[in-house]
Amino acid sequence: MASNPVFDRIEKDSRSGYAGFGNAPQQGYGQGYPQAYGPVSDAHLQDMYNRPSAGPLQTGRVTMDDVVVKTLILFSIVLATGAFGWIVSDRNQALGSMFWMGGMIGTLILGLVIAFKKTISVPLILAYAVLEGLFVGAVSNFFNDAFGPGLVSTAVVATLATFAGMFLAYKSGLIKVTSKFRRIITLAIFGYAIFAVVNFIFAMISDTPFGFGGTGGLGIAISLFAVGLASLSLALDFDSIDQAVRSGAPAQYSWLLAHGLIVTLVWLYIEFLRLLARLRSE
Repeated sequence: MASNPVFDRIEKDSRSGYAGFGNAPQQGYGQGYPQAYGPVSDAHLQDMYNRPSAGPLQTGRVTMDDVVVKTLILFSIVLATGAFGWIVSDRNQALGSMFWMGGMIGTLILGLVIAFKKTISVPLILAYAVLEGLFVGAVSNFFNDAFGPGLVSTAVVATLATFAGMFLAYKSGLIKVTSKFRRIITLAIFGYAIFAVVNFIFAMISDTPFGFGGTGGLGIAISLFAVGLASLSLALDFDSIDQAVRSGAPAQYSWLLAHGLIVTLVWLYIEFLRLLARLRSE
């Protein structure tokens, strides 16, 4: 949690109390509420006791259903704009390259803004999904043309199967997200992110499609490592969602949690594309 500014904020808010509950004065019976609202009759007290406890929806807290719905919304946007990006790229390669580069740079900038913004901005998260979809559509069309049909569909199936497998492994306890596990994976992600930037620059300068390692054994090993790292990152996402629900995070955090899950899924899909393309080039 400490490595993620978003969930740092969840922990901070949970300590101070969501929805203003945490800072309520401890005044004792007969003070506070009776002074604010007047005398409370025995019948009214009995009616309050008989009512069911307020659930997450009543108290404005994030629920698992919220996260699922928001994830499906963002996933639908990525799919729709991805299809548009594919069609446009197929008809106009120059425009497809703009979608590729523009989507990559745009999502990088928006991602940083979303992560460090003090308030959660739903329009920014939706805009990110649009740019991400255009990027995915353009990239997918390039890989389909360059490495043959069937590669994209295989990457999609592999991504969904990995997602399902990681979810079952997490829920069954086969994979347990401890603080040490989170620190190791987070450091590995930061390290790989730096490597990816350097590798991208090297690929552009040397005019090689995959950068370091190419399509040889080293390149395949790099792709396998990236796929494994992205897969384990899904476990962090699942655990972050569980922690947010347990800690009573505000309902708007469902957008942020869904955003994080979609980002990891797209990353995993791209790494599968690169791995399969390398294997086909051997």
